Amino acid sequence: MSQSNGRQPGRDPERHRGAVTLRRGAIPTSTADQRLLDSRGRGDWKTKDAWRALRILSEFVEGFDTLADLPPAVSVFGSARSTADSPEYGLARELGAALARAGYAVITGGGPGVMEAANRGASDAGGLSVGLGIELPFEQGLNDWVDLAIDFRYFFARKTMFVKYAQAFVVLPGGFGTMDELFEALTLVQTGKVTRFPVVLMGSAYWRGLLDWLRDSMAAEGKIGPVDLDLICLTDDVDAAVQHIVEAEAALSAEQEAVREEAVARAAADRQAATDSTANGAGSGGPAGPSGSGAGRKG
Repeated sequence: MSQSNGRQPGRDPERHRGAVTLRRGAIPTSTADQRLLDSRGRGDWKTKDAWRALRILSEFVEGFDTLADLPPAVSVFGSARSTADSPEYGLARELGAALARAGYAVITGGGPGVMEAANRGASDAGGLSVGLGIELPFEQGLNDWVDLAIDFRYFFARKTMFVKYAQAFVVLPGGFGTMDELFEALTLVQTGKVTRFPVVLMGSAYWRGLLDWLRDSMAAEGKIGPVDLDLICLTDDVDAAVQHIVEAEAALSAEQEAVREEAVARAAADRQAATDSTANGAGSGGPAGPSGSGAGRKG
């Protein structure tokens, strides 16, 4: 029997806010980010923004608590608009599977398109597939291949999780959101906020114009250094992309081990020097004490 209101089960828009689910008319017309950043509402900051600060804190706590036990992971970015028959969808699916076989969890924005493909590939290969969703004016929803999901209200809390719990970024063709993540990652590496953080671009035909501009305009005019271009690895080969990530992680581990060994050796040398100094002091001061006291008794 058809429903009197004409709604189709499972087809209505839906938004999640933690334990709260909103549907149809209960969904607000603006997002939490919009309300936070809207300067027109500045007059009520004393009553509303203080509570927003607690909500923001809760998103960080939820993210940290949920993702703290993740295995090594790679964040994959790309367009939500890519169709299942597009080249980048197939490439992302192959990439997700290869990363899973290499022992990495795959983190995406949890949406459709390239994100779905990477999650799907990881899931097909038996890996852990993570989706970090975001509240948007237009509904996307989490794709069916996400094993572990968190829905965020605020972009900046979500973006922190993409970086904090990943060993690398792989960026496939995408739009503004993809560009945002790409250049934030490059900025973090360039400024030393994160170290040994590989940034891989896949889809060389798509990225070629951007890379030419970075080299011929940005670097040529001194806005970035020539070495900054080396922060990007461009490839269409899935195996090469995964190998680049694995080698960067191995190099970082070797570097950190060398630092630890140097610190241990330095501490051992300091202890030995302190021991030698104490022994030398006792050897020179020991005989003088009794001799001096004996001379005093004779006098």
